[in-house]
Amino acid sequence: MPNNHHQQAHPGAHHRIYHPDPETLYHDSGIDYNHVEMNRNASVAKLYEDALRYEAGTIISSAGALVTSSGKKTGRSPKDKRIVDEPSTTEDIWWGPVNTKLSEHAFLINHERAVDYLNTRERLYVFDGFAGWDPKYRIKIRVVCARAYHCLFMRNMLIRPTPEELEHYGEPDFTILNAGAFPANRYTTGMTSTTSVAINFPRREMVILGTEYAGEMKKGVFTIMHYLMPKAGVLSLHSSANQGNDGDVTVFFGLSGTGKTTLSADPGRHLIGDDEHCWSDTGVFNIEGGCYAKCIDLSAEKEPEIFAAIRYGAVLENVVLDEDTRQVHYEDDSLTENTRCAYPIEYIPNALIPCIGGHPKNIIMLTCDALGVLPPVSKLTSSQAMYHFISGYTSKMAGTEDGVIEPEATFSACFGQPFLVLHPTKYATMLAQKMHDHAADAWLINTGWNGGAYGKTGKRISLKYSRAIIDAIHSGELKKAEYKKYPIFGLDIPTAVSGVPAEVLNPATAWQGSSSDFEQTVRKLAELFNANFDKYKDQASSDVIEAGPKL
Repeated sequence: MPNNHHQQAHPGAHHRIYHPDPETLYHDSGIDYNHVEMNRNASVAKLYEDALRYEAGTIISSAGALVTSSGKKTGRSPKDKRIVDEPSTTEDIWWGPVNTKLSEHAFLINHERAVDYLNTRERLYVFDGFAGWDPKYRIKIRVVCARAYHCLFMRNMLIRPTPEELEHYGEPDFTILNAGAFPANRYTTGMTSTTSVAINFPRREMVILGTEYAGEMKKGVFTIMHYLMPKAGVLSLHSSANQGNDGDVTVFFGLSGTGKTTLSADPGRHLIGDDEHCWSDTGVFNIEGGCYAKCIDLSAEKEPEIFAAIRYGAVLENVVLDEDTRQVHYEDDSLTENTRCAYPIEYIPNALIPCIGGHPKNIIMLTCDALGVLPPVSKLTSSQAMYHFISGYTSKMAGTEDGVIEPEATFSACFGQPFLVLHPTKYATMLAQKMHDHAADAWLINTGWNGGAYGKTGKRISLKYSRAIIDAIHSGELKKAEYKKYPIFGLDIPTAVSGVPAEVLNPATAWQGSSSDFEQTVRKLAELFNANFDKYKDQASSDVIEAGPKL
C-alpha cells in the first residue's frame, strides 16, 4: 500500500533535506507553516521545476540558466530603504539621505503585511545560508520568500552550508521576509511609495514589500554587514578582490558600471569575490557565496569567465531571448539596461575557495568619468587615497537604479554610500589605518570616457587598456614607472604603460575638442569634487583636505 505522505512526490525522489523543528524555525515571524507547502533548502533542480511551473515568464536559456523576470522593478529602489530608529542603535547610524528613519510601529505594520501575504501563498521557500567566509565573523541569514526565483538567487548569493553545517544551523542571526509581490500601504507612516525595504537591527529582520528585484536582498545583507562588521573591528568594503599566484591580494573599489566585477575576473589571478568584502586583522574575506554580474553587451570574447558561468544553476534576470533557440540577446536592453546574472562563485574556474585572502598589496579605486577628464590611471598618495575614497566619484550609469537613463556625475562615499550604515569617515579612518599597517599602494583608474565627454567627442576607454593598466600594476611595472603631475587634480600620471597608447594616458593629449573646452570641463569636475567634499571637511584631517583639486 503506498505511503500517503509521499504520494505527491516524484517516484524516484528521495528527500534528505534539513528539516529543523518548525516551532523554532518560525518562532516569532508569524509564518503559518501548517497551511503552506514549505520548501526548506530545496535543491537547484526543485527550484527550477517550481519556477518554471508556477512563475509566469520563466524559461531556460540555451546554456541552461534559469531566465526570470523581476517584474516592474528592474533595479534597486534606494529611496524606499528604511532603518528602524530605536534607542539601542540610533546614535550609531548615519541618518540622512541614505538611511531614513522608520518607527518601530510602522515596521511592525509592514512586517504583519508581509507575513499575511506569505501566509496566503500555496508554497513558500526557505534558504539558510551564511554571510562572510571567515568562520570567526560569518553570520547566519535565513531567507523566507514566495518565489522559487528569489530562493535560487539567494542560494547562489549567500554561502551555501555543508549538510553538516545545516544539521547544526540552529537559529539565524538575521531573517529576510521577502513579500515583494505585495505592495506596502502608502498611507503607513514613513512610506513614500508602494515599495519598502526595511531593516530592524534589534529584531534582526529585514522586510521587503512592493519590489521583486532580487538585488534588494543581496544589498540588504550588505547593509547588515556594514553595521555589524565595524562593530567587531572589521572593515566592510564595497569592492571586488583577487589574488595572484604569489599570494598578493588586490582590492578593487567601484560603483555599479565601473568594471569592478569584470576587471577582477582575471584569468591570471584567483577571484576572492566580485562585490562585497571585509578586511579583518588576518586579511580579506568575501561576504558572498556568488557573483551578480551585469550582462549588458556580455560576450564570450570580452568576458569569457562570466559568459561561461551562465549555465545550469545560474539565474538570468530581465534578459531577452530568441524565441526558438533560447539564446540570450545580451545586447538587447529593451527590458532594462540592468540585465543581471547570479551564479555560485565556484562557477568561475579560478575562484579561490574558501574565499579568503591575505592583506591587500594594491588598492584600486575605479571610477567611470563620463566627462572624460580623469586619467585612465594615476598613482595616489595615502592622503589622495583617503580623499578619493571619501569622495567616491563616478558617473551613475543607466539602468543600475530606477530612473537613471543617461550618465550623471555622482559622489558615493566609500564607493558604496547606498549601503553605508555608519558615517563615511568611520570606514575611511579604518581603511587609512589598514593601508598604513600593511603598506598597500593605491591607484585611481578611470574606466569611463577618454578624448571628450560622453555624447560628445569622447568614447569609452577600451576594456583592453584597463586590463593592460591593471596587469602593469600587478607586474610591478607601474611602481617603477616615470610620472608627471596632472594639473588641478595633482594626480601622478605614468608617461608609459605597456599595451596602452601614450596619448590615451593623459586626458589633455587624448582630448578631441578644443583646449578651452578641455580646461572648462576639468574645472567643472574639480568644482563638483570640492562642493561634495565640503560636507566631510569638519571630520577630515588637513592633509586629506589638501589632497583635493586646487582651482
